[in-house]
Amino acid sequence: MDWNRIPSLAALRAFEAAARHQSLSAAARELNVTHAAIAQHVRTLEQEFGESLLVREGRGVAATDAGRHLAAGLAEGFAGISEVVMELRQRGADRPVNISVTPAFAAGWLMPRIGDFWASHPEVQISINPSSDVVDLRREGFDVAVRYGEGSWPGLDAELLARAEYLGLAHPDLIAGREANCLDDLLDLPWLLDSHVMERRRIIEREGVDLDKVKVTMLSTNELALSAAASGLGVTFQPRSLVERELRSGQLVAVCALREQGVGYHIVTVPGRVSPSLTTFLKWLRRQKQDQPA
Repeated sequence: MDWNRIPSLAALRAFEAAARHQSLSAAARELNVTHAAIAQHVRTLEQEFGESLLVREGRGVAATDAGRHLAAGLAEGFAGISEVVMELRQRGADRPVNISVTPAFAAGWLMPRIGDFWASHPEVQISINPSSDVVDLRREGFDVAVRYGEGSWPGLDAELLARAEYLGLAHPDLIAGREANCLDDLLDLPWLLDSHVMERRRIIEREGVDLDKVKVTMLSTNELALSAAASGLGVTFQPRSLVERELRSGQLVAVCALREQGVGYHIVTVPGRVSPSLTTFLKWLRRQKQDQPA
């Protein structure tokens, strides 16, 4: 389509409204512009086509033959646009909320809580997509992601959901009879790390630990590291927000805390992307944020 050969949509909308209402004033009220603006748009179109489109009739206006022809085509075109827009809006309202999270966050934080959301909002469908990859929310059609970091991702909105307080964790039997309050007290034990989550390595090294001098087993996923630690096979390091269930059950005990300032898990969204279902889910997420321990 060559848009250079088509008059402005503002002028076409103004004329269609005036022809439909048979009144410049009524068209101005519908489009929230002035009477003079509608008149100017009509004059512009008449100059464009070289003939009259509206003529005065009583206290209003009437379309000429050319005006009626143009108005009918515009009404049909705008109706088609409206139908497609409404269809897409409805499809957006009905489709599941598409969520991107890491497997560790899904298993440790989201799944223990999601039953509350399902019970409270059975009308809202959600699609949870666990992946260690950082997805492009716009290109891949995700509505919301939960990401770990400082909260700065260009072109995206982010708000803190859970602070990152890392804990050194072990099965009670592994540290039975041992005085353990800091990382130095654990150096002779096997350590379990997820090979994909390198920020944990950096946090540990900032505590002054040389990991090359520790017996470290690298596992392919954080779930394996957590499961191995719960089985008494070694020490693992996890954000408190992901291990609340294991701490409550006594599967793991916290040996020491490694406070990582300024980072955490953030709710990440695309600016301007809204739907009723997404709004409902985000409100629920924010309530969970308020429930985080101080």
